[in-house]
Amino acid sequence: MPRSIQDILDHADELAARFENYEPDSADERPVEEYLLERAALDRARSERQIVDAVATARSKNVSWARIGELLGTSAQAAQQRYSNVIATS
Repeated sequence: MPRSIQDILDHADELAARFENYEPDSADERPVEEYLLERAALDRARSERQIVDAVATARSKNVSWARIGELLGTSAQAAQQRYSNVIATS
C-alpha cells in the first residue's frame, strides 16, 4: 500500500528520535577484532559464491575442467571434485 509523504516524514521523525535518544549498552559493543573477522568471513563467502557462479558459467560454455583448474590455481581433478556437485545443485 503506498504511503503518503506525511507517513514517510512521520516515520523519518520517529527514526531520528530513536537515534537521538539511543543510549549505548556495553552489550552492544564488540571488539574490533571480532568485527574484522566477521567481515573477512563474509567476504570469503561472497568470493566463494562468485567462484561457484563463474565455474558454472564456464562449464555451461564447455570450458574444460583442466582450464578451470588452471585458472583457479589447482588441478583439473581438484577443481572438478570441489565444484562439480556444487554447480549441479545451484
